[in-house]
Amino acid sequence: MSTSDNHSRSQSSSSRYSLPERAGDVRQLGQLTGAACAVECAEIVERHNGPVLLIAPDMQNALRLRDEIQQFTDQLVTTLPDWETLPYDSFSPHQEIISARLSSLYHLPTMARGVIILPVNTLMQRVCPHEFLHGHALVMKKGQRLSRDKLRAQLEQAGYRSVDQVMEHGEFATRGALLDLYPMGSEEPYRIDFFDDEIDSLRIFDVDSQRTLSEVEAINLLPAHEFPTDKNAIELFRSQWREQFEVRRDAEHIYQQVSKGTWPAGIEYWQPLFFSQELPSLFSYLPANTLLVNTGNLQSAADRFWLDVKSRYESRRVDPMRPLLPPESLWLRVDALFAELKAWPRMELKTDTLPARAGNTNLDYRPLPDLAVQAQQKSPLDNLRRFIESFDGSVIFSVESEGRRETLQDMLGRIKLAPSLLTRLDQAEAPGRYMMIGAAEHGFLDGIRNRALICESNLLGERVSRRRQDNRRTINTDILIRNLAELHSGQPVVHLEHGVGRYVGLTTLEAGGIKAEYLILAYAGDDKLYVPVSSLHLISRYAGGADENAPLHKLGGDAWSRARQKAAEKVRDVAAELLDIYALRAAKSGYAFKHNREQYQLFCQSFPFETTPDQQQAINAVLSDMCQPLAMDRLVCGDVGFGKTEVAMRAAFLAVENGKQVAVLVPTTLLAQQHFDNFRDRFATWPIRIEMMSRFRSAKEQQQVLDSAAEGKVDIIIGTHKLLQSDLRWKDLGLLIVDEEHRFGVRHKERIKAMRADVDILTLTATPIPRTLNMAMSGMRDLSIIATPPARRLAVKTFVREYDNLLVRESILREVLRGGQVYYLYNDVENIEKAAQRLAELVPEARVAIGHGQMRERDLERVMNDFHHQRFNVLVCTTIIETGIDIPSANTIIIERADRFGLAQLHQLRGRVGRSHHQAYAYLLTPNPKAMSADAHKRLEAIASLEDLGAGFALATHDLEIRGAGELLGEDQSGQMTTIGFSLYMDLLESAVDALKHGREPSLEDLTSSQAEVEMRMPALLPDDFIPDVSTRLSFYKRIASAKNQDELEELKVELIDRFGVLPDAARNLLHSAALRQQALTLGIKRIEGNERGGFIEFGEKNRVDPAYLIGLLQSKPQVYRLDGPAKLKFMLDLSDRAKRMKFVSELLAAFHAHTLALAS
Repeated sequence: MSTSDNHSRSQSSSSRYSLPERAGDVRQLGQLTGAACAVECAEIVERHNGPVLLIAPDMQNALRLRDEIQQFTDQLVTTLPDWETLPYDSFSPHQEIISARLSSLYHLPTMARGVIILPVNTLMQRVCPHEFLHGHALVMKKGQRLSRDKLRAQLEQAGYRSVDQVMEHGEFATRGALLDLYPMGSEEPYRIDFFDDEIDSLRIFDVDSQRTLSEVEAINLLPAHEFPTDKNAIELFRSQWREQFEVRRDAEHIYQQVSKGTWPAGIEYWQPLFFSQELPSLFSYLPANTLLVNTGNLQSAADRFWLDVKSRYESRRVDPMRPLLPPESLWLRVDALFAELKAWPRMELKTDTLPARAGNTNLDYRPLPDLAVQAQQKSPLDNLRRFIESFDGSVIFSVESEGRRETLQDMLGRIKLAPSLLTRLDQAEAPGRYMMIGAAEHGFLDGIRNRALICESNLLGERVSRRRQDNRRTINTDILIRNLAELHSGQPVVHLEHGVGRYVGLTTLEAGGIKAEYLILAYAGDDKLYVPVSSLHLISRYAGGADENAPLHKLGGDAWSRARQKAAEKVRDVAAELLDIYALRAAKSGYAFKHNREQYQLFCQSFPFETTPDQQQAINAVLSDMCQPLAMDRLVCGDVGFGKTEVAMRAAFLAVENGKQVAVLVPTTLLAQQHFDNFRDRFATWPIRIEMMSRFRSAKEQQQVLDSAAEGKVDIIIGTHKLLQSDLRWKDLGLLIVDEEHRFGVRHKERIKAMRADVDILTLTATPIPRTLNMAMSGMRDLSIIATPPARRLAVKTFVREYDNLLVRESILREVLRGGQVYYLYNDVENIEKAAQRLAELVPEARVAIGHGQMRERDLERVMNDFHHQRFNVLVCTTIIETGIDIPSANTIIIERADRFGLAQLHQLRGRVGRSHHQAYAYLLTPNPKAMSADAHKRLEAIASLEDLGAGFALATHDLEIRGAGELLGEDQSGQMTTIGFSLYMDLLESAVDALKHGREPSLEDLTSSQAEVEMRMPALLPDDFIPDVSTRLSFYKRIASAKNQDELEELKVELIDRFGVLPDAARNLLHSAALRQQALTLGIKRIEGNERGGFIEFGEKNRVDPAYLIGLLQSKPQVYRLDGPAKLKFMLDLSDRAKRMKFVSELLAAFHAHTLALAS
């Protein structure tokens, strides 16, 4: 913003009120309706020559004000995040929260202008001294001399964790000359490249791909915690602890853990013991020219918070394992807070009209008249049109994004309005009509400046939520699937030639002076097989059941070849059946839907969110499929709450617009009810009739729906398996939408399968089970993945704990005290009432109710309705809530006996919470670990490790390994998969489908003959000093061996250099050998060998090299080439130089490529 802009703004404002300048001065502004509070805050920030601290009554208001103020000022607008834990909690704040807090605290004392926003409870919390932060900060610059060992020691002293691969704040990893680091307070992780002890380069890298993005000149490093973690700090903690509390010898005790240098959960509530002086308040960080501004009732909010702190202190101080420090050492008392506030100039912003007295100013802001769009009326925008015609000031429409701007412009075009785009509110001139992009929720009339701000909520009646997210690249399906290839020690693996063995490890062996790395596989009878890493394409990870049940084969025995042959024969039948289904779809031309873009756009405009990039991709793919003459069969996989329903609604709209009927098939009655409500709301303004078939409906109501379907009087029917009953006759069904197909029984799945050839089918799933996932992976079904989380959605914190009454009480209280609700899952109907009684006694502060599938329909409906309207806050229930219940205020789920649930089920249940921007918690309660099976342990480890949003897809692949892939194609095939392993089974199936498509009879040879060996008698490996981590090295070996073409190898080469530095010769040789193997495969060559005196090439039966060219070669250079048997070409010359050897073989293969025979079909 220019200086003149600042000056003119100050001029217009100074006549209305002045800003306080002296300590203790207070000014009050009244009549701030809607977004006027944010407008005036922005004005104060612009006018005040110094930083502004804005205090809100709670975090929700603080976040709203942050978003709104950003619309009205170019100055810095930031927040100091809250820990998001309860006072004296046994949890630590999320790493990202600590990182953001440290960054804010570090920069606050030097903040020149701008506003920092925080809730009153965060302001009351004492913080670490700024001398600690500044004393422990470290700046690293390109060209700086810095010992790597010293840096590692500094990082460990500052509390950073050494890991194999950096994924989150506070981690670092070292690999040779490279050091990866995710500094606290930084938005990006960095890769530091050293040349001796000098920093050669500093580069930002991507956490997911681990690839570097851009170079920087310097980075700033903050400590990993809000307290020191070096030896002196630990010693100080120990001595101060001994002064305050007795020392217990329990290994799990806080004192003992800190003494060992480990940080127990909730350690932040003993923060004062790490410092020699009393913890200061945030006020000590503020520059002297800071102006304080507060909104809402601070006194009331501060009193409530202090009461909560005292209450929790009293109830928890009795635990001898966690003795507590008094509240005053961690928070400011309310009287101390207000004493601090009086030491600063302050402004108070109010919505009410203030009494006339010195220091008070009422600003002439008023609410807007009713401008709501009347969708059912003939002229929906009449209210708005009349207001604009009668208003002589400037009118500014506020929308949340570019997408919403286009939508609103289209709408306003109907009343001949074409607003021009504004970037600043003060650019508006009467009587202009304008539009600006920002987060303002509710508009106002500004009498002084004669202007009106109109927000979308004023027109559409509810706030349109913009998705604020990183503009990340959309998810790559191939990368997700390829990650299945990683191997870990002790796992069973399948070797194509030798069968199922167990992976023992990697070893480097030397033969003839040449080093090579081998996989060691253990087979039955203690036999060992050493597999060169160049043959890793022959290895796949076994996933056909529990690891311990994997059948180990005997080397040299015939059991494996028999099992493989039998599986290949069975697979042929499956491939033929699959092709029959798809041939039937292809032959029976489906309905090609017509796309009326104008109507469709109108329908899209009423969606109150912006679509995420991959949601839009899924929508485009579905619409494209529907407009083709072939019947659609698409699977949309997206985590719970990621927007799959909107994809389905748009598909349904297109079908109904084309005069077709739509069936929406769901697994449970509750989900049917919820979809029914959502569809009704979404289609409310369209002449589309929607009905429901479920047990919530009486027999008479259901019969009426059946009759209407047959007569074509109903457009969309939502229902459970009742939709599949034989007496349901459709007049013209065009689209079947199936939600969570894996929840249906075999009979219902068969019925769905039979419908596939006739109608377009759209399947929605949050966790694809093996059957659906792997049909998609085989390319037999089209797959769309929605992996972008909704706005402000946080990953669910997941804890696996042994059942404990105190833990249950704590977790329920944490949620209830922040105004939320809890699901308590108890999957035993016989004893569920006793469980509810137990909870009511344990947590008398909670209001408890029961819901399960054996209740009368109407009773269950009433309970769910009451829970939805927050008439009680703890629902003790069975898995009836597993699908579809959408209650944003429920952010904690407790699952008793979690060890009895499947992985997909646990993931689905966990997805019931965390549907708002609050941190959600899932507690998986188990019996004593010794009472659980190994399988249950593995399931719970998997669910706890997948806290990330969008983890459903990766989760399904875990599910494959743990439960086995039995559901894939029926019981008969399940046995084959258990015998030969899932990956090889899928390879066989893919090969068989491909053969049948090209009119060939499938054969096991198709798979075994498509292999080639390359041995160039030179070191070809990834040295362990280049990639020290065995798991990462193994993953790269597998990816190199499985690369399909030269482009993929080139990408891998770039990634290796990027992540690990300059390629050693052995790594270059490995990539060259892989490239030769690819060339050999396309030519039908079985084996290539090169050595110091020449080598040979062995051709396969179906090789493509022109024999005439080979004869010419033998005749023209008999001293170099000769045949050794019918299929082996020897070459004899000095190839002792390794580079020359590689070049010679590569050029020979290139010459073969130039002289190939056409492929036989």
